[in-house]
Amino acid sequence: MAIALFTFGSIVGVHRCQFERIYMRRIFVLCLMCLPSAVMADGFGFQTPSGNTYCNGYVANGNGGEIYCSLIERSGELAQPRPSSCAGVWGHEYGVEGSGKASMSCESSRPSRVSYTAFAPYGETADFGDISCTSEKTGFTCTNKDGHGFFISGKRQLTF
Repeated sequence: MAIALFTFGSIVGVHRCQFERIYMRRIFVLCLMCLPSAVMADGFGFQTPSGNTYCNGYVANGNGGEIYCSLIERSGELAQPRPSSCAGVWGHEYGVEGSGKASMSCESSRPSRVSYTAFAPYGETADFGDISCTSEKTGFTCTNKDGHGFFISGKRQLTF
């Protein structure tokens, strides 16, 4: 099985699928990682120094990557209007793949703090396949090769 080393500056996080919440897409990724074939996926999980944002994702052979981030505490306007199909929690989950537009997810409960040991130090940028993410005191930004992505902080959230 492949293990990914993702570096934010001098901090290296070695993580294998640390998912706090189960999503069907993430279960599929986990299954891919367990296959003894040439198709391998490298999973990762980390949090920002404030602990208010944590992210999970993967990079697979021939895939541009995928990252999903959870915002624990948020305020301000929603980045996208709540869809009528969402009866749950809206505005805390953001994601982007290696290409295409960023998305928000409707969840059954609010995210809670995690105890990840890998951090994304402020002022650092890291690439995950075709996705580049930057951690700053003002917030966390991920952008894919198409220029789409998201910015999240406790006070402001955007998708672009």
